[in-house]
Amino acid sequence: QVQLVESGGGLVQAGGSLRLSCAASGRTFSLDSMAWFRQAPGKERAFVAAIIWAPGRTDYADSVKGRFTISRDNAKNTVYLQMNSLKPDDTAVYYCAARRGGVFRTANEYDYWGQGTQVTVSS
Repeated sequence: QVQLVESGGGLVQAGGSLRLSCAASGRTFSLDSMAWFRQAPGKERAFVAAIIWAPGRTDYADSVKGRFTISRDNAKNTVYLQMNSLKPDDTAVYYCAARRGGVFRTANEYDYWGQGTQVTVSS
């Protein structure tokens, strides 16, 4: 089994920045890709960004490209999401997810999920 724990959410003004962290534990050697999704009230869970553990190839949703950066620290089994130039539309619960194999943009392709962390961007 794999456990994922997110941290770093909070309240920020529009234009501000936050960095989310997702620490993986357990059978982390079985993981190949990790991703961030978000879910706003009344909306479906949506893909944000993903990274293949090695060699670090990344993928981003168009809505965050150029503003968000996903990265990983192999030694700490941790994935980060640096979020800059935040907008009120970025307000959501952000979830970390992991899977074996390559990157997918659909939530049901991921085997492991964290509990989520709230990000609120005020205008």
